[in-house]
Amino acid sequence: MTENEISRIVVDVAYKIHTKFGPGLLESVYEAVMAHELRKRGLKVETELPVPFVYEEVQFEIGFRVDILVEDLVILELKSVEDISPVHKKQLLTYLRLMDKRLGLLINFGAPLIKDGITRVANHLPE
Repeated sequence: MTENEISRIVVDVAYKIHTKFGPGLLESVYEAVMAHELRKRGLKVETELPVPFVYEEVQFEIGFRVDILVEDLVILELKSVEDISPVHKKQLLTYLRLMDKRLGLLINFGAPLIKDGITRVANHLPE
């Protein structure tokens, strides 16, 4: 399965969840339901995954956590805020680089319309 195929499934699941619950719940609720729905569709899902990084030849296991990693290919960074800040996109791009992944989706369940709350962030991924 490709990153783009996974992202289509993720967008469909996000739409389903947002339609059911709307905006305003805690991020942790959306994360739990998103992971559950993706697993129901047969996808491998890891949540709250530590992101190790190397500084001056020392590997650190603390500091960063990915909300959801799907099929070891696509990172999902979930938010439940009124507006996405530019730093949220930079954060996801940093996770992609540190984990050597090519595609991430920033999903803001706080958006009135979920289609306006999904941002695709690529790290050298052909469109």
